Formats: sequence, C-alpha cells, structure tokens
Amino acid sequence: MIKVEGLTKRYARNVAVDNISFEVRKGQIVGFLGPNGAGKTTTMRVLTCFLPPTAGRAEVAGYDVLTAPMDVKRRIGYLPETPPLYPEMEVVEYLEFVGRLKGIAKNELPRRLDEVIERCAVGDVRTKLIGRLSKGYRQRVGLAQAIIHNPDVLILDEPTAGLDPKQIIETRELIKKLAGNHTIILSTHILPEVEQTCEQVVIIAKGKLVATDSVHNLTSRLRGSEAAAVEIETREGTPAAEQARQKLEQVSGVSRVVLKESRDGRHRFEVESLQGRSIRADLARAVVESGWGLVELHAVAFSLEEIFLQLTSADAAEGEKQ
Repeated sequence: MIKVEGLTKRYARNVAVDNISFEVRKGQIVGFLGPNGAGKTTTMRVLTCFLPPTAGRAEVAGYDVLTAPMDVKRRIGYLPETPPLYPEMEVVEYLEFVGRLKGIAKNELPRRLDEVIERCAVGDVRTKLIGRLSKGYRQRVGLAQAIIHNPDVLILDEPTAGLDPKQIIETRELIKKLAGNHTIILSTHILPEVEQTCEQVVIIAKGKLVATDSVHNLTSRLRGSEAAAVEIETREGTPAAEQARQKLEQVSGVSRVVLKESRDGRHRFEVESLQGRSIRADLARAVVESGWGLVELHAVAFSLEEIFLQLTSADAAEGEKQ
C-alpha cells in the first residue's frame, strides 16, 4: 500500500531525509518514530505530495508521488499536527465543505457526513462553531475531515498532541477501529501509544532509517538473549530469597539473576540468559524440584521506550564518530 525506496530530501546543504526505504502493507497501523528533527514530518510531507523528493521514489496506493500526485491525494487522508480547521464555520458546515473539495458526489455526501460524524463522535457538536470547541473535539473534527472521502491511506501526524489522558484514550480507540479499512501511518512522541496501537514501527534518526520491524522482533534482535520474570513462593522469609537466587543462578544458561521484590514468602526475580540460550523450561524445573511454588514465569521484553532510546542513541553516537 505504501512503498518507499531510497527516499532523500535535501534543503540546500541540509539533508532532512537520507536514503530511507520501507513498506507498509494494506490495513496495517505503523508507528513512525524519531527524535525532533529526525525527518518524520518531511517524510510525511513527501508522502502526501506537499513536497517533492530530491531523490528516490515513493508510492502510495500504487501511485507515484512525483508523477501522479493528484491520484495519490485522492487516496490519502492527512491529519497534520495542527488540524486544518476554519474556526468561524460550524462542524457540519466545515465537513460538508471538505467533502465537496474532495469530490464526493452530491447524493453521496449526506451519508458520508452522517457516517464520519458518528465514527468520530462529534454528533453532539455538529452545529457548533469550530472555534468554540475544546482541543479534543477539534482533533476529532480534524480526523473526520481526513476520512470523509474514505481514503485507502491515513497519515496522522501527532494526532493526540495536547489532549488530556481521557481524550488520548478515546482517540487511540478510534484509530484502532479505523485499521483494516485504512492503512495508517501514525507519527507520535507518545511511545506507549505506539506500543498499544501499532503492529509495526519505523524508526528514523538524523534523517536515516534506524529500524523497521514489529516491537517483538526488535526486542529479540536488540537483547540477543532471553529474559524471564520468575515469581516463586517459599515457606520462609528473607533468607529464602537469597537461597532461591543462588539456585536460579545455577541453572544452565543463566547469566544473571536480580531480585526485584520479596514479600510474605513470595520472591520475584528477573533472570537473563546467555546469548542464544532458552532458559524458561529449566527455570521452571529448578523451582519445582526445590519444592517451591511457581507462581509466575513469563518472558520479559524491552519496552518500546528502551528500544527507541537504544537505537537512536546508537545512531547518534555513530554519527559523532564519523
């Protein structure tokens, strides 16, 4: 649905986007991440045909952004960080205006208006002036204008910026509901939002592609070893925690054991393996053979924040060396 190959954008001596390539399949939600100044917004402006690329190519819904920009624009919905709203217009009046601009047939427009107003939950303010709406409602109206023509692709730049926690949750749920019918690229600084919403992430730093994969696969690649959370129950108090730690350290393939919590005869550890070793089955066996209760045992993954910081910091350090 979206295909980017060797995309580069230069401004005089400054290279904003440097030879990046990635693909987004139909129906996916992809998180587009990077520090400030990484080139995210520039990439989105190229994909939406606001800016031409200096080199490389990009296709959206099968159309090239350079040779067929009007065909691309017909098939995308774009919500920039600041929604393109007219504060002196009523909500329904504005959405009708946008619908006409986007070429929706006159007999089809009332149905599309009703549909997007319901999906974006702005029915209770449909006759209010946009300038009198809260930030949350203005963001919903911005999303409604992006999807009114039922585009194949949605490009959302910081869609929850400035919203309160309740509004963020509501917007996040709305974006999830749009997946499947639309391919979505979501740019945001709120990493838990990407972790809970997106199937894949694309990370760039200083204009270069750092990683593109699922969060799970990135975790596996970065860690290179297995980490497990183990909670056991013993009949004794604090001395048993040290005994249990030593027992877990003796399991073949274990490199490190850290006691995270000990209370009321229950002890929670984080256990790391040597490179390429799988240890969970052996950990369970050691706990059971020691006569302790195995309360919990599960894999521990990096958070998206840890992945993001590690990848972008590594890229920054490499850039300084060069």
